[in-house]
Amino acid sequence: MLQKVFKLTENGTTVKTEVVAGLTTFMTMAYIIALNPNLLTGFGAEGAELWNGVFLATCLASAVGMFCMAFLANKPFAMAPGMGLNSFFAVVVGNIVALTGMSYLASFQAALVIILVEGIVFLVLSVLNIREKIVDSIPLGIRLGISPAIGLMLMNIGLGSNVGVYAEGNGFTTPFYVMRDFFGALTPSVLQNNMGDVGYATMVLTVITMFVGLFAIVGMAKRGVKGAVLFGMLIASVIYWAGSFLFLGTNPFASLATASFLPHFADMFSTTFFKFNFQGFVEIGWFTVITLTITFCIIDMFDTIGTLVGTASRAGMVDENGNMPNMKEALLSDAIGTIAGACSGTSTVTTFVESASGVEAGGRTGLTAFVTGLMFLACIFIAPIAAIIPAAATSAALIYVGILMLQGLKNVNFEDMDQMVPVSLMLIGMPISGSIGHAIGIGLISYTIMKVFSGKAKDVSILTYAISALFLVKFFLAV
Repeated sequence: MLQKVFKLTENGTTVKTEVVAGLTTFMTMAYIIALNPNLLTGFGAEGAELWNGVFLATCLASAVGMFCMAFLANKPFAMAPGMGLNSFFAVVVGNIVALTGMSYLASFQAALVIILVEGIVFLVLSVLNIREKIVDSIPLGIRLGISPAIGLMLMNIGLGSNVGVYAEGNGFTTPFYVMRDFFGALTPSVLQNNMGDVGYATMVLTVITMFVGLFAIVGMAKRGVKGAVLFGMLIASVIYWAGSFLFLGTNPFASLATASFLPHFADMFSTTFFKFNFQGFVEIGWFTVITLTITFCIIDMFDTIGTLVGTASRAGMVDENGNMPNMKEALLSDAIGTIAGACSGTSTVTTFVESASGVEAGGRTGLTAFVTGLMFLACIFIAPIAAIIPAAATSAALIYVGILMLQGLKNVNFEDMDQMVPVSLMLIGMPISGSIGHAIGIGLISYTIMKVFSGKAKDVSILTYAISALFLVKFFLAV
């Protein structure tokens, strides 16, 4: 059955490999399950009912998107509410509160209408093959540079804010950055004075966990161990849990004692499930609504395109021109996921860059996405268990995958300025901005300008000109 549906042999994979890949992807992106409702509800400040609603919406909408990716496109890409887009959504909700005077919940429900409109627009564009034409309009050099640029962004996430937090004496928490804080110019004594004993010990444990996990993955991968990324994350998790007991004096499983494993569906039905505030949507103002919708569309479109193209390139799923088969179906799945997110109560659902971890674990078909989707559904009941996976273990996987994606640089012709300049700007722009879409926009703008000033304006397609102009408007007008 699975063989027939997902064409496993044809894609050179097995059920076992796909299941391991799906679990690997899930473990690297499980953080979104709790982080998304935290961001959208001010870390619970807006009430437990809304938090529970967004939490369930995150699980359900992500699963819907991944099931579509599995059965429509047969690709191993996972989806969930996009990072960056969810933060922007939270800011928009806050602005609606200030603009209209509505409550946070009413403003949240009005903002969901914007996400619904965005999803419908993308659905129409995908059906009409317009989004696919936009993908085709991206110059080959920029396509080749997307994968290694994503690799640097993954490494930045792994070595940066994903690795955890340290606690000050007053309970304040803030992220630390491994390359800045641990390997930086400050001495251990200065760091210890700044962070406190517990904070410094947490940082040391986190760094040790991350690098042990990283080299465990590398060692197993060099020996050809299937599921090296997943096993490496498990090893890192065990080390962190043991270290928490022995050196920090904390119980990493303490949250399980009081955790509820029953889903709060009643909260979702009362706060977010098909709770569109169309009247509040109108009160925002048409110009603002159009501006916000276009902004969400631009960011989501190029984040998705960049992730699909970059990850597919790493997996060898593209042809000699950098085109991925079933791109239309993949984009259609993304649009359906966004609509499902709006209807259930969360921000834009998009293809996750962490899908690269599953691809590296051997995932080549939709069975990988299907397994990840099942895990998201299961998290409706086992969320407390998913929450105890330490960030340091996730970081080890992200760094490893990021390093591997840098191999894509060998396909870039650095003797060709038309490729070298856009790719170089993308390599630095993506990890710094944290946005795949914005980095692609910078690459397209630089490519277009160079072609025009070198007398080769005719080499640039009309669609590339239009997209470059659109990004210029977005960047300089800050819409």
